[in-house]
Order: sequence, then C-alpha cells, then structure tokens
Amino acid sequence: MKKLPITTFMASALMTLALGSAAPAYSEQATAPVVPGNEIPAPQVTLPLVAPAVNPMIIPGAPVRNVILPFADVAPRPGAITLRGIQPNGQIEFGVRSDEVVTQATLNLEFTPSPSLIPVQSHLKVYLNDQLMGVEVIDKDQLGKKNHLQMTIDPRYVTDFNRIRLEFIGHYQNVCENPANTTLWLEIGKGSSLSLQYQKLPLSNDLAHFPVPFFDARDSRPLNLPMVFAASPDASQQQAAAILASWFGTKAQWRGQSFPALYNQLPESHAVVFATNGQRPDFLKEMPPVKGPVVQMVSRPDNPYVKMLLILGRDDQDLLTAVKGIAQGNILFRGETVGVDKVDQIQPRQPYDAPNWVRTDRPMNFGELKQYAEQLQSDGIQPNPVTLNINLPPDLFLINSTGIDMRLKYRYTSPQLKNTSRLSISLNNQFVQDLTLKTGHDEDSRLLHLSLLQGLLDGSKDLNIPALKLGAVNQMRFDFDYTSLLASGSEGRCETYNTVPNHVVIDDSSTIDFSGYRHFMAMPDLRAFANAGFPFSRLADLSQTLILVQPQPQPEQLTTLFDAMGNIGALTGYPALGVGLTEDAAKARTTDADLLVIGNLPADLRDDSMRDDKKANLLIEAARDAVNTPIRQASLTDNNSPASDARVDASAQISAQGPIAAIVGLKSPYFDQRSVVALMANGQQGFAMLNTSVQDTRQRARIFGSVAVVRDSGISSLKVGDTYYVGHLPWWERVWNAMANHPVLLAVMAVILVFLAAILLWTGLRSLARRRLSDDDQE
Repeated sequence: MKKLPITTFMASALMTLALGSAAPAYSEQATAPVVPGNEIPAPQVTLPLVAPAVNPMIIPGAPVRNVILPFADVAPRPGAITLRGIQPNGQIEFGVRSDEVVTQATLNLEFTPSPSLIPVQSHLKVYLNDQLMGVEVIDKDQLGKKNHLQMTIDPRYVTDFNRIRLEFIGHYQNVCENPANTTLWLEIGKGSSLSLQYQKLPLSNDLAHFPVPFFDARDSRPLNLPMVFAASPDASQQQAAAILASWFGTKAQWRGQSFPALYNQLPESHAVVFATNGQRPDFLKEMPPVKGPVVQMVSRPDNPYVKMLLILGRDDQDLLTAVKGIAQGNILFRGETVGVDKVDQIQPRQPYDAPNWVRTDRPMNFGELKQYAEQLQSDGIQPNPVTLNINLPPDLFLINSTGIDMRLKYRYTSPQLKNTSRLSISLNNQFVQDLTLKTGHDEDSRLLHLSLLQGLLDGSKDLNIPALKLGAVNQMRFDFDYTSLLASGSEGRCETYNTVPNHVVIDDSSTIDFSGYRHFMAMPDLRAFANAGFPFSRLADLSQTLILVQPQPQPEQLTTLFDAMGNIGALTGYPALGVGLTEDAAKARTTDADLLVIGNLPADLRDDSMRDDKKANLLIEAARDAVNTPIRQASLTDNNSPASDARVDASAQISAQGPIAAIVGLKSPYFDQRSVVALMANGQQGFAMLNTSVQDTRQRARIFGSVAVVRDSGISSLKVGDTYYVGHLPWWERVWNAMANHPVLLAVMAVILVFLAAILLWTGLRSLARRRLSDDDQE
C-alpha cells in the first residue's frame, strides 16, 4: 500500500470529518416540511473551515528569511505606478532562487483612486503569473483618498520568475464612456511593497547546475560572495581570486557584486574557499591532499544549507589553473568534484572586443545588443517604449564627427488616422528625430510578411545620431505614439469604438555603425574607469594590466581588489584571465602595462606626483591628506572644460580624525600611453567605507576627473593636474581638435592663412605678369 505524505493524509482526514458532520444538517434542512403560519427559524449551519493553501515544498526546521520588496525597487519604471483607462495595467517582477521556496506572500498596496469613479463598478484586479489572486472593490469612502490594502498571495503559484499584474477597471459614467478620459485613473503609491517569506531548500553537491547556488540569475539582489583563505594570501592566490571575482562579475552584470575576504573563518553564506595542500583553513585540515587542480562543492560541516566552492591545488599555480577552468570550461562540470587538467588560450583577445561593448570594426545588428528575447517589441493601446542599451569604448573619438549612421527597420500596426501617429527616437533622454507612422497597407510589403506578422507595416529609415551626446553608457528609446479613435458623442448621441492593442517591433536586423572612428582620449578620467573599467578594459581579458598590491594585505584591502575586478568583469562581460598581479613595486617599473594600485602609491610614484604642483596630488597617511585645488572646479557633466581650469591654485594641509579614502588617476611615469589608477585609504575603516560607497550606484556616478575623495558624506571628485592623451590621432586632426577648443585663435589663424594665401597669390600673379612683359619686350 502506497503511503501518503502526512500533510496530505491530515488534510484528507479533516475534510472527511468536516463533510461527514455537516451532511446531516444540510439533509435535514432540505427535507423538513414548512407549515404556513407556523414557521420555525432555520437552524444555524456552521460551514467547515478551509485550511490555507499549504506549499508542499515546506520542510520543517529549514531556515527562513523574510523580505520586503518595495515597488520602487522592482517596478519597471521608478516612482509611482499610474493606471489609466487606456493603460490599465501595471506590473512588478521578482525572482526566486533555485535553493529557496516562497512559503508566504502578502501584497501591501497603497493606492489612491480618482474621485470621479463610480463606486463598486470600479475595482482593481490582482494577478500572479496571469492567475487571479483577488479583487479590490472601490467603494464611495475610498474615492480621492489614500487607501491601504493587504492581500494574501497564494505561494503555490510562485515560480522561478514571477510577475504581479495590477489591472484597473474604472468607470466614471454609465453610458458613452471615453477610455481616454482624464478622470479615469488610479495611482499605486511608492509605499507599496511585496512581503515574502523564503525557505531554504536542501541542495545536492552537484556542479552540474554551477554557478548555482553561488550565483543565481533569478536573484535580482547584488551578488555577495565571500572569498575565504587560510591566512593572508600571497600574490598568486590573490590573482586567482581576482580572476574568479571578475568571472562572477560577468554573471552579476547590472545587479552589482561584493566579495568580502575572510581569513580562516567559516562563512555564514555560500562562499568560495581557496586552499593548497600546504595551506588550508582549519575546517579543511582533515581533507586528503589533492593531486592537481580541483573544483569541489561541499556543504558547511554544521549547516547543510550553506555550500562552499572549494578551489584546491597542490600549489598556487594549481589554483590559477582551477580558476581559469571555471572561467572557460564550467559548462562541462558535473558531479561533486571535477579536476581541471589543462587550460589553454587558443586565440588572444583583440583591443575593444569586450562582449558588452558595441563592435567598432563593423556595423552591429540590434539583435546582437538585446538582453532578452522580447526586448525590441511592445503592444498596447499606447505601447510602452522600446529601449536598447549601447555601451561604447570611452576613448572612441567622436569630436567633430557629423554623426553615427543607423539603419532602422521597424514594423507596427497601421494607425487609424492619417498623419497623426509617430515614432519618436531619443538618445540618453534627448530627442533625436520623429518618423510618421503611415496608414494603409502596401500589397507588395504585405506579401513579404510571415503569417505571424500580418497586419504590421514595414518601415526603414537612415538616421544620423549626434555624436557629442554619446557616452560610454547610452540608452536609445523608441516611443510609438498612436492617436486612436475612442468613445465620443454629445447629449442624446453616443458613438463607441472597441479599442484594440497596437503591436510594434524594432527589427533585429536594424544596424548601428561605429566603424571607422579612431581611439583617442584625454586622461586622467575616473568616469571612464567607473563606467567602463578603462583603461584596463581596453583588452577584455586585462592582459595589459598589472595590479600592485600590498604585502600581507588586510581583508578590507582584498575586498577592494575583488570588488574592482568584479566591477570590470560586469562592465566588459569577460573575465580577467590575462591580468597580472604583484607585490613588487619594482616590477611595475619594468612592465609595459596599465597599473592598478590597491593601497599606498609606491614611493617613486608618490614623489613624482608631488614634484610638480600642477599634478593631482593626494597623499593619505595616518589621517592626513593634502589636496591641491584647481582654479575652477569642473561640473559633474563637464567633459570639455579648458585645461587651464585644472591648474592648481592653492594647496591645503589638513589634519583630521576619521576614515577617508580616495581614487586617484595619473599618467604612468614608466611608459608612454600608460595610466595609473590607485584605490587608497587610511586604514581598514577607510577601505570598508570605500568598498561600501563604490557599490552604491548613485555615489559611483559622482566619480570623475582625476581625484575622487570618499568620506562618510559620500564621494567628491576633483578635476586637477595636467592632462595627457592615450590613443592615436594624426597630427593634422590633433591640430584641428586643439583649434576647435579655441574659436578666437581659430579665427585669427584663419585670417592669417587667408592673408598668406592672398600674398602668395598676389606674388604669383605678379611674377606671371613680369614674365609675360619680358617675353613681349624680346619680341
């Protein structure tokens, strides 16, 4: 006999008892005769209580965590959600990790309905993954006021990726309603949230699902993955951990990432542990020695819900091999333990070929830039905008460019009225151009369509994008604005129309062309470092980057290193397999590479930066800092301020207590075309503050210029010191670019050139006239 789960058995027993006790009462009530004039009150019947939905995945004793997701964090657009008659739907999305299950879910809504709505006829429907969860009827007392609603969501309908959809059904009069009437609205407040209770699920130690659970794409939170070492690691172990951090950064992408460093300490959450046969944390002392590079997944000894990714080897070189095996061959992983026999780089990376950047050697299709399948299409009476991210190398020289060519192909539902609907194109929230959506159908174009796309028109346009509005990170937005026929009429007459959604598509074969442009850029520019990892990301694998670290680093310093590498990996989309790392400052003087310094600047670099008071000069030692201030401070968005504004006007020596940190950019004194970026702080608290501030996207957006000072109040940036250039630009283009920044000088030079040309022309004509006269005299 098959045994039922205890929860199923108990539920069946309760239902049987309830139905058994209630059935006689219903039967007696149904057959009892009723005598007129001698009625007796009907017996009180108690309906059986229905137990709440039980999630079959609940495991007694498993760890749980309670999370509140504010709408401001999970809504597609920031701010309040406004539902209208022609745009009645709003939604939020959330994911569930594969090692967790939602056991309870509650929707906390803060909403304000229009005071013009008809009570009861107007209501709000709540869906979870297109399954109706509940209806909130809007009554008279709620109109025009802020209301609060708490609705229980059935956790059995929660899946990996989830969408809660709010549908507004609004009415303001009984007949002849216009869905576009401005009185039809309901606003969902910023205070709305979704309360979830997650419960841990036991996972087997199987690397077939790697990188789960260490990184789960369903989790929209910033990645937090501790890196554990037996003690303060040497340079080779730091290099292995830095490469792995950059690989996890490529997975985290927009989420953000943090990699706290721990020494000989059991992690409280999923973590990565680095160990060799001769140097292991205490909790791995009993593990037998390995015979080569090994990647293994184990549970924490006292907690089966916490997993550890062990990077094992005979020595540090094995750790590097194991990490590169993860970065390049993890698709072959399976089982609890895998060995990495050999990792070879078949083809070296080329400059500016980062996967997350737009190609600059050929036109690029929009389909190659998509981040998910349905990104370039939308539908609705008023379709939501279609957006596309365009990431560029920050040193792409676009000054004096006439524009970027874009071949745009799009399909759309034919508008109802002629010359009233349009496609508006914006770049970084700046209007570029609008195109009219034509009415009618062309028979030839209709024959070219697949059956799935019938009823959509084709259009293609050549666009010219203003180059000076482009940055390292850009967003293009396509707004399809339709004029639709809706209900109308006057007293005694009413005309209504059944509104149908419009469908719009930006074709994947649309192209944008950044080929043919040179790479040339004024430095130092910490904005390029923060937004694109430049200049280190010029080669996606960081094969021309050297990291200078301190001997015996503190955990906070390692966290700074790992966070920086994870951020660069997220920006480029490729792990830093070629990065070099050293503790020897002398190696920096002999290696032709861009230099990333974690900790104090070497003495020769620091002395060189202080030798000339025109250079960016920041020295942080024992809570003392010296900052040279410029004559005129550049604004956050000013990229073209004259170099004279960055000259040093004064120097201040200030003694103060408290942590402070800085990000400094300067020209390398060792090699031409090379740069130095230093991440410095005055102690463990300073590094901890630096790590926290840089992880904040708002604070990171304030990094620019050549010096960014990090304090408790946030980040303050300065643009000081001399300017140098990286990249290549022919001398005639350099002269033209220099003249373009000085229009008065350009005008003077133009007058001088015209005057010289006139003199040369006059001299030539005069010489020609003399020659002719001498010939006439000889005749």
